[in-house]
Amino acid sequence: MAYKKTEHYDAGITDGLTNQYKEVISLLGEDPEREGLLKTPERIAKAMQYLTQGYSLDAAAIINSAKFHEEVNEMIVVKDIEIYSMCEHHMLPFIGKAHVAYIPNGWITGLSKIARVVDVYARRLQVQERLTVQIMNAIQETLNPHGVAVVIEAKHLCMMMRGVQKQNSVTTTSAFYGEFQKNSTRSEFLKLITANLS
Repeated sequence: MAYKKTEHYDAGITDGLTNQYKEVISLLGEDPEREGLLKTPERIAKAMQYLTQGYSLDAAAIINSAKFHEEVNEMIVVKDIEIYSMCEHHMLPFIGKAHVAYIPNGWITGLSKIARVVDVYARRLQVQERLTVQIMNAIQETLNPHGVAVVIEAKHLCMMMRGVQKQNSVTTTSAFYGEFQKNSTRSEFLKLITANLS
């Protein structure tokens, strides 16, 4: 079976970005007409569209596409969701994982939708602090649960490759709403995301 690409790109945006990246490569002192760089501007243009596709996605629509009425009110936790995002200050990646929980108030959503909501906001130019709150707000506003908790742990290449060049630093951010503002509920959540369940 032949390999088939599934990504779709806006031709106008691709062309515009390609021309800009060609100029960037030239300004950096390279020859954009060199064989190894001929297709690089277009590749970067497509990569940037893919890495920022969150701007065209709707978190509420994603959650509502698999929203079910259930009379459950126990904590639901989806942990270790991979995050690949772009720091808006230097446009370098930050990579890590998100842990998300909510306590239903009559409604639940498909588990994969939680991971997709994380991607909606991660696939934008971001700061980790805002990303954490955006994920929490999307779940709270769409499901109206008793509580939502989000913790993100990430390594930032802008700290690792340049500037302070600290290779082992990890940034942790958290956001809590409703029942998770209570010490007992928050502690249960934090215990669950740090436990080794294997």
